[in-house]
Amino acid sequence: MTTSSKQLTNKLWVIGLAGTNGSGKDTVGKILAENHNYLFISVTEILRNEARKRGLPVEREVLRNISAEWRRELGLGVLVDAAVAQYETVRDRYSGVVIASIRNPGEANRIHELGGTMVWVDAAPRVRYDRVQANVESRGQRAEDQKTFEEFLTEEAVEMQFTGDTATLNMKAVKDRCDAFPRNDTSDLKLFRQDIELALGIA
Repeated sequence: MTTSSKQLTNKLWVIGLAGTNGSGKDTVGKILAENHNYLFISVTEILRNEARKRGLPVEREVLRNISAEWRRELGLGVLVDAAVAQYETVRDRYSGVVIASIRNPGEANRIHELGGTMVWVDAAPRVRYDRVQANVESRGQRAEDQKTFEEFLTEEAVEMQFTGDTATLNMKAVKDRCDAFPRNDTSDLKLFRQDIELALGIA
């Protein structure tokens, strides 16, 4: 397992997590929460809750549409701002806040505007697909995650590209704005934790 990173000059009070599906973004959040006293907030969960509130199926296309709607109405950094607002109510209890999953370059820009750091997590496509499928039941996201490998790759390709609408997902542009790039190709959580800490300089 290897890590490459730029020189990190931003403060670590707010960390934005981005990366491919199944790469381990939530695992990074949990590592930072359990070992470094960060508050971990998933903006994807915020979107899932909104879908449930509207009586819509919790599927990736539905979540993409809701997030785009909010960005158009409230600004490209709306999801980051919502997470930071949650953190501000309890910030005296934590070292910082780690926010997943950043999927729009405006959100990455917002993390940097706040003086934070962006992290891109990745792994081989087949490793990520097998990881997602193995955890479908435990994650409680059957409708969102259960698909063929080809469907998995097609959906990812859609999310990586710029559609011409700045309010939609553009994962490639997010990756271009990241500061650290840990990989998660194995199931060894100890090694992954070391990789994350090395990337962020908090070992």
